[in-house]
Amino acid sequence: MSEIPRLRVEPGKVVLSGAWTLAEMLPMLSFLQAELTNQSHHIRHWDLSAVTRLDSAAAVLLWRTWGGQWPASLDVDEVHRPVLVRVAELPREMPEQALPRVHLPEFIGVLLFKALANVRGMVALFGQLLLDCAYLFRHPKDVPWREFTSNVYKAGALALPVTALVGFLIGVTISYLSALQLKSFGADLFIVNILGISIIRELGPVLVAVLVAGRSGSAMTAQIGVMRVTEEIDALSTMGISRSIRVVLPKVFGLTVAMPLLVLWTSAVALFGGMLAALMQLDLSLIYFLENLPRAVPVANLFIGLGKGLVFGFVTAVVACHFGLHVKPNTESLSANTTSAVVTAITSVILVDAIFAIFTRQIGVPQL
Repeated sequence: MSEIPRLRVEPGKVVLSGAWTLAEMLPMLSFLQAELTNQSHHIRHWDLSAVTRLDSAAAVLLWRTWGGQWPASLDVDEVHRPVLVRVAELPREMPEQALPRVHLPEFIGVLLFKALANVRGMVALFGQLLLDCAYLFRHPKDVPWREFTSNVYKAGALALPVTALVGFLIGVTISYLSALQLKSFGADLFIVNILGISIIRELGPVLVAVLVAGRSGSAMTAQIGVMRVTEEIDALSTMGISRSIRVVLPKVFGLTVAMPLLVLWTSAVALFGGMLAALMQLDLSLIYFLENLPRAVPVANLFIGLGKGLVFGFVTAVVACHFGLHVKPNTESLSANTTSAVVTAITSVILVDAIFAIFTRQIGVPQL
């Protein structure tokens, strides 16, 4: 049964009774505030002994009515006094939290240590994969063929439409922009060289790697992270099943196998888009383009592009699995590690591409 909070003014004092709680005060809150304000200036004796219940909301209301200080005389039950004391001890204004100062050397050092920790984890994961391969070589019956083919299908076959679309548009764009420049110099025929070298050797592998890192890499990290959150990884260990053989190894090998095929597919579609644009802009027939492409682009460039795809796929999968295995059992960690996996994978791909460019700078380049 609810008790209505009451306020009664007697000679020289104010008497409160009933239940002074937020739920009971809400219907008559404005009236109570007005009455308390009227009595706060000339009444110094407050009698709260008849109050049956007192919560923090009522205590704050009374403390503000008293002007932030105890009245000259106060009668209150010992059960309710701690509530008033707790409100009285609160600061009038919350102190502003000082923003932590960022020291550049410390900030760089923290980033460096995080990067070294991630590199160490990826090296350890790579070593574990080598041990798993040695084990499966001795026990071929334990090879997870279904998981492997499933990852090839998800990372490869399902990515064909989006990679074809992006490759075609990139080929058309490069061909169109190149045609505008070559036409002004009368070097229309060199568009075959520009398209062939740029797409087969550089743009095809890097473009596919970026797309796959954002598509398949993030999916791998999220899948393993959800397994961490739902404790499926721990369940596999409890049942004596190797998490690296059943979860990590199929993803790494699946993406490593699918990536060169995606590079070949995307490069072919991009060249087709470039041929169509060259036909429209420079009136170069498709037959002339196909006949001159092998002479303009040595076959070594194709092997370099496929080799890049192989390495890019392996690096992307290792990075994705590493961050997925380090997800903590909360959704914030899952989103943060997924973002870190995509950013790290793209950065690693660009770094590896730069290394390829240095070591293959004299391979597959036509000599004039």
